[in-house]
Amino acid sequence: MYQSQLQYLPLTPPFFLILVGLFVVLLILLQLGALNYAFMRLGLRPGAALLLLFACLVGSYFNIPLAYLPGQQVVSPQEVNFFGMRYVVPYVEQWPGTLLAVNVGGAVIPTCMSIYLLARNQLWVPALIATAIVAAVCYWLSHPVPGLGIAEPVFVPALATSVVALILSREHAAALAYIGGSLGTLIGADLLNLGAIRGLGAPVASIGGAGTFDGIFLIGIVAVLLASLWQPFRKA
Repeated sequence: MYQSQLQYLPLTPPFFLILVGLFVVLLILLQLGALNYAFMRLGLRPGAALLLLFACLVGSYFNIPLAYLPGQQVVSPQEVNFFGMRYVVPYVEQWPGTLLAVNVGGAVIPTCMSIYLLARNQLWVPALIATAIVAAVCYWLSHPVPGLGIAEPVFVPALATSVVALILSREHAAALAYIGGSLGTLIGADLLNLGAIRGLGAPVASIGGAGTFDGIFLIGIVAVLLASLWQPFRKA
């Protein structure tokens, strides 16, 4: 019934195109052979890694409904500004309340990938520490935004996870950055703020969607860069 309002880009087209541009740059560097080792450090074949990032971009358009939070007045501006980013709010004329959903590209795919990297590299303790620290930082800096949901400064997850991952393990910094950054952002910015969503009047509150998707996508880029920076120190 409300599927047309459930599926939408989490960012306005100009900002979404910036993320697409970053993906294209990675694709070009891969074709030049500059990032082959970086993707191997992540435990992925280059083609699979690019497919993952592309799936995140495409999947960001889709939200899976979880539950309704009824009884609140819904605010439906078409765009919301927050820390220089412009996020899309689906416009609706009538809505029974706030629909809690999970974003495919910003939550489902990164979570599955994080579990794979965690199991493959056996980083249980470092990953738990990284996730907890990033979650605390994201929770501290996230803000409820009327009409949108929960949002945070776009570069916070990427910067926080880079520092934490390098401190915990330079050898596994890339995998730790992806695991701790993705799960930490989802937990700290979205899950720990679920109680604040009900009063924001957002038509759709998407876990991993508008407000956090851009930060989570950048974490994938950062993980690749960390892996490439470690290349000069590789053992023969």
